[in-house]
Amino acid sequence: MGFRLPGIFTTKKSLIRCLSSSNQTADSKTVDIPKGYFAVYVGESWKKRFVIPISYLNEPLFLDLLTQAEEEFGYDHPMGGITIPCSEDTFLHLTSGLSV
Repeated sequence: MGFRLPGIFTTKKSLIRCLSSSNQTADSKTVDIPKGYFAVYVGESWKKRFVIPISYLNEPLFLDLLTQAEEEFGYDHPMGGITIPCSEDTFLHLTSGLSV
């Protein structure tokens, strides 16, 4: 017996589509991302780049953050990574408790 979470599936599918399209660009920033990781930009006014493991996509708290990012920014990011609309401290606090 399994649980169906259509919102999470849709978010993951959209994110994978975004990641595959950003990997097709010849941007030097995407080259330095190791396999199994992706870039996000975090901050309210000034954005700081973080390279985080894809395993975070299995974490409900992180998926909630991605849903908020999609609502505010969508998934088309010219910087080559997803923009997350929260403070750097909040992001670090949230990700420090996630399993890698």
